[in-house]
Amino acid sequence: MGGHPVTPELDVAVVGAGIAGLTAAHELRRAGLSVRVYERLPHVGGRMRSLRHEGWTVDTGAEQVASRGYRATWELLRRLGVTAADVPRVGGGVAVWRGGRARPGVGEGRAVLTGAGLSARARLDLVAFSAWAGRRRAGFDGDHPDRTPLGAATVREATDRYHRDLHDYLFQPVAGCFFGWDTTRSAAAPLVSLLLEAGSPTGWHTYREGMDFLARRLADGTEVVTGRAVREVIDEGGHAVLRFEDGEVRARAAVLAVPAPVAAALRPDVAADERPFLTACTFTPMMKVSCLLDRPLAPPARRPVHILLTPAAEEEVLSGIVVDHAKDPGRAPAGHGLITLVAGPRRVPELLDADPGEAADLLVDAAERYVPGIGAARRHHFTHTFRHGLPEATPTALAERARFLDRPARAVEYAGDWLMLRPASEGAVRSGALAASRVLSGLGRPRPAGPDRLEETVATA
Repeated sequence: MGGHPVTPELDVAVVGAGIAGLTAAHELRRAGLSVRVYERLPHVGGRMRSLRHEGWTVDTGAEQVASRGYRATWELLRRLGVTAADVPRVGGGVAVWRGGRARPGVGEGRAVLTGAGLSARARLDLVAFSAWAGRRRAGFDGDHPDRTPLGAATVREATDRYHRDLHDYLFQPVAGCFFGWDTTRSAAAPLVSLLLEAGSPTGWHTYREGMDFLARRLADGTEVVTGRAVREVIDEGGHAVLRFEDGEVRARAAVLAVPAPVAAALRPDVAADERPFLTACTFTPMMKVSCLLDRPLAPPARRPVHILLTPAAEEEVLSGIVVDHAKDPGRAPAGHGLITLVAGPRRVPELLDADPGEAADLLVDAAERYVPGIGAARRHHFTHTFRHGLPEATPTALAERARFLDRPARAVEYAGDWLMLRPASEGAVRSGALAASRVLSGLGRPRPAGPDRLEETVATA
């Protein structure tokens, strides 16, 4: 065949404008590469998107960032010039519903004394489990969830030796509300590693201007093309090809910063050493309904609460309630309220295809038990659905992760919290930095000099 080789039009194309993709783009731009980000939706942020409506700021996905265990995130914020005022502590604590009332103190050190929904026997078992994990804390490295003392045990299996309350009123509601996990399928190691690193909810923060604050900062100065869906990504050895319905773009490298099932669908030529982990990284779907209220309601509790966990042992429709105006008063206009209802994992699959209005009414009706008057106070609502909500972190994914990370650098790389098996924005930031590091290694470009390289905070396994 004749002709001249095609010269790529840019250094790196990033698919996905969530935190992982935008972090990768940020790092690559710092290295002096030309980068363009493609996003199929009309906005940036992914699962950290926020929307604004008549004075309300509605977080559609992620809710907070911890002061502990989020080292890469805080380093990135420091580099972007973000001040403490931009990332305030959340107001209120976390409670669990049991016996007809909210029990505050979940995740706090004093839970062994106050109960936080646990029986006296279960509190003793919590002390025993905490002591066991504390003695082995060095083994619970969030960057290596496949190497912890818990091995491949599921959450259900890891808690079977303890009083059933430890599962039913602590691990299950936490896993169900925050991650949408089924505890009989999801591995305990990533969950316990994350909880140990993040620490007490009293040290959690939020972004003052909405959870999309970081995404918007990262997108500033970056070439981002929204509303542009990539149909296929091909690794042609020396470069990558992105195909759209109306054409294609060639880049020296590409980063797929999308959920693993989406990445697998975009890669008809995926390498044999990539496919097992990509297919093992299943995701749980999630649904949330944000209710804009004419007054600031909240679940009755002894102390202010910003999250109420509703265990599967007590409630089927909901897995939790987020009091957004307690989390940060700026989320709602003065004198008004904002509450987000999180659907229970077992109900989400059927609700995804239901009429959005009917699904919202179902969740609001269920919430009357916990927030009396929420139906009458609701002025408006938004329904948020994520078919690929959060990585499920199954034992199979744990087993395949090391081989995936050991693969050689290629023209097509990946980013996302699923790659770290850390279902949190910190996992997305770390994976974006790791992807950028692998791209730079493959392209042979030097990394930026200086002590503040984000890559240095990322374990490369």
